[in-house]
Amino acid sequence: MNLTTKQKQHLKGLAHSLKPVVLLGGNGLTEGVLAEIDSALTHHELIKVKVASADRELKNAIVDAIIRETQSAKVQLIGHVLVLFRHSPEMKIALPKAKK
Repeated sequence: MNLTTKQKQHLKGLAHSLKPVVLLGGNGLTEGVLAEIDSALTHHELIKVKVASADRELKNAIVDAIIRETQSAKVQLIGHVLVLFRHSPEMKIALPKAKK
């Protein structure tokens, strides 16, 4: 899923007041954590995930794996907080139209 700049800006505004719903700890990215992220995306569409890793390359690899496994879109990554978006069947969040 690719988001336009305008859509990302809209989602950043919506995500500003959100708290992280999933926290990755010392065990890293496990099947249980992926299932929790997938469930949260299905329920909320827009979530924050806190990735606690001191190694920047490892953090980026974890972020890429989360996006790939959940088929979601990265809205932004600031520090250790990742903002993800994925439409659910109910389409709770209306995105600005993409220009063609």
